[in-house]
Amino acid sequence: MTNAQILAACRSNWEYRGIDDASMREMLDELSAHLEDAEAAGRTAQDVVGGDVRTFAAAWARARAPFPRRLLRMTCQVAFVLGCLLLLTCLTRWTTAVAVTPGQIAFWAVLGAVTVAWELRRGSLGILRNWAIGLCVALPVAVLTGRLAGDAPVFTAPLWAAPLVLLPGLPYAVADLRARRRSAA
Repeated sequence: MTNAQILAACRSNWEYRGIDDASMREMLDELSAHLEDAEAAGRTAQDVVGGDVRTFAAAWARARAPFPRRLLRMTCQVAFVLGCLLLLTCLTRWTTAVAVTPGQIAFWAVLGAVTVAWELRRGSLGILRNWAIGLCVALPVAVLTGRLAGDAPVFTAPLWAAPLVLLPGLPYAVADLRARRRSAA
């Protein structure tokens, strides 16, 4: 494998494992420097990463961001997205409460699951293409769920719940935004 292929394999593995952008750039820079040093010393890239690049990347990701921390980050990000959806729904409908139906729950659950599964399985297609694929699956599921379970609301979500659900993910969203701005500058 070439150095570029090793870096690409490590990047995709770290994206899959939920390593934040700033840490990933730092890790890629460090790995790139090690690979260049090894090449200058007459060693191969396999001397640096070993026989299996995926195992190397996974071990480094586990050391950098342990599973409990990644799980907490993912949970907070999901809560942030749900809070944004609830807030946008209340604002667009100009209401203080939203009735949540089984069809809506099925739609958003399937859209999220398909988007994440496609991203993990096939790699990044871009958010619009991922959502297009998710919509092709989620819409029929939502319609079928609506017909089978009916349109009766499962619960009513008040407007004041949106900030409460949104708050846990806010620090992660701000940190990611700052990291992107720093890397662009």
